[in-house]
Amino acid sequence: MCGIVGYVGPKSVIDILTNGLSKLEYRGYDSAGVAVNSNGKIKIYKAEGKLQNLKDLLETHRSEITNTTAGIGHIRWATHGAPTTINAHPHSCNCGKLVLVHNGIVENYKELREELKGCGCIFKTETDTEVVAHLIAHEYGKLNDLPKAVRAAAKRLKGAYALCVMHQDDPNMIVGTRKNAPLIVAMGQGENYLASDSPAIIEYTKRVIYLDDDQFAVLTPTSVLITDIDGKQVAKKEEILPWEPVAMSKMGYKHFMLKEIHEQPDVIRNVLSGKLPDITKPIVLDEVKLTKEQIKNLKRIEIIACGTSLHAALVAKYILEAFTNIPVDVEPSSEYIYRKTVTDANTLVIGISQSGETSDTITAIRQAKAVGSHVLIITNRPDSIMAREADSLIPVNAGIEVSVAATKSFNAQLIALYLFSMYVAEIKGSFDSSKIEQLKHEMMMLPQKIETVLSHEESIIKCARAFASYKNFIYIARGINYPTALEGALKLKEISYINATGYPAGELKHGPIAMLDETMPVLAILMPGSIVYEKILSNAEEAKARNARMIALTSAEDPHLEDVFEYILKVPAVDEYLSPVIASVPLQLLAYYIAEFLGKDVDQPRNLAKSVTVE
Repeated sequence: MCGIVGYVGPKSVIDILTNGLSKLEYRGYDSAGVAVNSNGKIKIYKAEGKLQNLKDLLETHRSEITNTTAGIGHIRWATHGAPTTINAHPHSCNCGKLVLVHNGIVENYKELREELKGCGCIFKTETDTEVVAHLIAHEYGKLNDLPKAVRAAAKRLKGAYALCVMHQDDPNMIVGTRKNAPLIVAMGQGENYLASDSPAIIEYTKRVIYLDDDQFAVLTPTSVLITDIDGKQVAKKEEILPWEPVAMSKMGYKHFMLKEIHEQPDVIRNVLSGKLPDITKPIVLDEVKLTKEQIKNLKRIEIIACGTSLHAALVAKYILEAFTNIPVDVEPSSEYIYRKTVTDANTLVIGISQSGETSDTITAIRQAKAVGSHVLIITNRPDSIMAREADSLIPVNAGIEVSVAATKSFNAQLIALYLFSMYVAEIKGSFDSSKIEQLKHEMMMLPQKIETVLSHEESIIKCARAFASYKNFIYIARGINYPTALEGALKLKEISYINATGYPAGELKHGPIAMLDETMPVLAILMPGSIVYEKILSNAEEAKARNARMIALTSAEDPHLEDVFEYILKVPAVDEYLSPVIASVPLQLLAYYIAEFLGKDVDQPRNLAKSVTVE
């Protein structure tokens, strides 16, 4: 959610800023802007909409942007104030000498705004960010020192923020700080960078420092100074980024989403590598620090997540309870943090997040840690805030996911959760060992089976074309695939803007059946393996009797299906426990092709952000 890039050095500041921002477009945004120190003057350029609008604007002004020494850039996802040019970042003080960009939300901005108005500040925007610019400028007027002014202002801010600040009178300096929002420092040769995420700078350097809350970075072309909020120098370890720039390439695919769907077989192989050495050997999870005694004493597991990660958590509830006999509660992070929760030292709290920067989930795991719970984090970003605060960690190794709609990270999370469930079951002896061996074998076969689905997309494309014009959609399933139905509906909503809803199939007749007629497609997930197959088929027949247009997603070889369903999307047979992994792939493809036929912006759907860093 929002993206920041800062640069100080001898190269073309504009090119580095716009290139860095283009690498952060996947985070979601509605406006963009940059500020540069050019010929000793601060110059600001902003535009609504896509980054290309800003690039076009900069091209018309390129002749006036010379002798640049430093710059900051931002893509904004609106929180306070409409997504307009005036509300876009960067923001400046009244004199225009101080400029900054900001991710996050300042909770006490209204009180500060009124106070600063009393000091003569004139506000031009509706944003909380402009308040911060005036506040720092006010402190600068007293201190005449940019790092001190930023530190003084930060002591008065409440909420979440990552800030990147410049001043006209300090042409070779950028100051950055963060609290509850990500910000990294990156070091080059005679140049240095700030960014909210590593893709913005990995093309130039892999040497980074991760700032902690209430730490401040003062950057010049030849130096990086890290201090605490009182100005005391802090020694920070330099780290090397694991990502490769090629991860940001579409590699010939039309969209990143399609590329990432097709990467899933290799992603699953990566997650299993080193963790599943052999079907006869125990699962290896080196970064899970729970002792055997702690695992045996667990009384309860709580899983907290948002969005797609929440659907992975709901699948995990089924498998953890089945494999370990431990009660599992699943709750959206945004709900967990605002009520009294029953959590203690005998409760394992699992936080799941693709980015590892999800604000609600960060707050939730901190609450859990505060009462003594062991916190296990499952994330795609081992360099994230959540990973760094975890007691235990399972990195999912999916590689950077550019498309806003999560695909490969969902299945990577599922595989991590299966591995953890088996890991606990093996320690507790709570599940049949021969069944675990069978599931391990089937997990190793999943990449090949997904490749089979990906190599036979014709039926999915045909189905997508048939239903692209519909305004509503229902997904139904039972048991372990009810969360799969929720995830399939979410994917369709996210990228096609079709009103799609997932239901437990048995609940259809308790209200939703009233919506069924020839204008309502119903997609039923029917995976053989238990008594629910026949129950879902019966529910599908009820829907067909109300003239709904019927689609099946199944691995069953059942001739009766052709009597009920107009379209049948086939997947290879797999154990029902593992079926959400393989069932999710055609649902991702169906959503993708419907959105593609509708001409939607698949990788950057409206109003959405990849990394949600506000509550």
